[in-house]
Amino acid sequence: MSWPLASFALLALALAGGFAWYERSRPNSRTVAVVAALAALATLGRLAFAPLPNVKPTTDIVLIAGYVLGGPPGFAVGAVTALASNVVLGQGPWTPWQMLAWGLIGLLGAGLARGITRPVPRVAMALICAAAGFAYGLILNLYTFVTFTGDHSLAQFLVIEGGAFSFDLAHAIGNFVFFLAFGPLLIRALARFRLRMDVDWGLTAPLVAAVVVLLGAGSLPSPVARAAPAARSAPAVLAAAGYLARVQNRDGGFGLSAGDPSSQEGTAWVVIGLAAAGRSPAAQRRDGHDPVGWMRSHLGQLQGPGDLERTILAIAAARSPLGTLVTRLQADRRADGSVGGQVNLTSFAILALRAAGAPGAAPAAAWLRAQQNPGGGFSFATRGDPADVDDTAAAIEALVAASAPRAAINAARRWLTAQENPDGGFPLQPAGASDAQSTAWALQALIAAGGPDARAERWLRARLTAVGAVQYAPGQLQTPVWVTAQALAAFARAPLPVHLGA
Repeated sequence: MSWPLASFALLALALAGGFAWYERSRPNSRTVAVVAALAALATLGRLAFAPLPNVKPTTDIVLIAGYVLGGPPGFAVGAVTALASNVVLGQGPWTPWQMLAWGLIGLLGAGLARGITRPVPRVAMALICAAAGFAYGLILNLYTFVTFTGDHSLAQFLVIEGGAFSFDLAHAIGNFVFFLAFGPLLIRALARFRLRMDVDWGLTAPLVAAVVVLLGAGSLPSPVARAAPAARSAPAVLAAAGYLARVQNRDGGFGLSAGDPSSQEGTAWVVIGLAAAGRSPAAQRRDGHDPVGWMRSHLGQLQGPGDLERTILAIAAARSPLGTLVTRLQADRRADGSVGGQVNLTSFAILALRAAGAPGAAPAAAWLRAQQNPGGGFSFATRGDPADVDDTAAAIEALVAASAPRAAINAARRWLTAQENPDGGFPLQPAGASDAQSTAWALQALIAAGGPDARAERWLRARLTAVGAVQYAPGQLQTPVWVTAQALAAFARAPLPVHLGA
């Protein structure tokens, strides 16, 4: 077998393995959409700077995609970018090599995020992007070495490397400059999008999860108040629980929408909703499989602290062993007590730590209190950013779980109550349209802080359809499974205890 043929066979296997890994991760529709958007952005960046040889923001975008979104999406963004951009620039035997090179850079970004628990400084990250430019050049130089030379010796390869050095250097310098110009902004935007996507579409919402954990986790240090039987037998609870039972997949898990492949996100939300309504998640079986077992057998899907926090809450709610999940979460905590320096992640971490009976909730709550805006609300990230309903509600539940000073909780509750719309629902952003998720979160937070809101409950019950699914917003046909699971917990009116012990 010739060198070119052998190398192409290995290349094909590597690309097939990368795409198989991406498919095996079962990306939901929102992950597919963001991968497509990033690939399009990277493609446009390559085309826009085509007149400047090897100077393009593509490598930075691919590395950042892997750094924020993880390995499978990072690989997909890189590989798809090469294929898509070459539709314009020209396809050829070099295309698979470019696909592999950028795919590996996406994996490099993911490995960087996995190996470092703190954000990489701006200049250091720019230098890493520069090094990625040389790595990309190394792979393309290998392509030249394998395909166009008959002398496959180290000396010949070094000659090719030397001839390409100026081009690789231009690539590296361009990467360095591009990252300094837009890299931190893109990282923040993607991180916020991912977690906001996680929040909005069921990935990282601590509010309902906290209810479940504090209701059902066997490791809690003190008794937990349960919902009144009358609340649990309400028609809305029965209807929503019945719908969730009907959309369970044959493998025992749940997708984010009916008919979607099972995912950690969708399954965790259903576990949380069922436990909040006083139903055993382990008893929710189909074809001999239950959702908790599905979650435990697919822990490889977890990426980042947000996923860990949500999964800890769900598994603890089902009173199932947590294994090493808490240890992994503890590794993500900073010296100041926060997780990622973000309100959202830190709120969720407090709830997860309390559910697991693990230390660290008190310093995290102290950091969280310091991020409260003057008006009482909390933002997604840190103090000074605009407050929103979801993150304020998350912070309320976290502060209650950590037995924080009542003044901070009351101030947040006043801010949250003031955001209720005239129709009784709550919006994500102040003065926005009401939606079922934000309303369910607000209800759980208000219950945690002192009592339910009758108008909000009526608004949420009005979103219940004839089949038991809950609409995301009035007039929308959209009825994601995670929204119904969150609403189920709110329908159950499962109150949180104010004090959980030391």
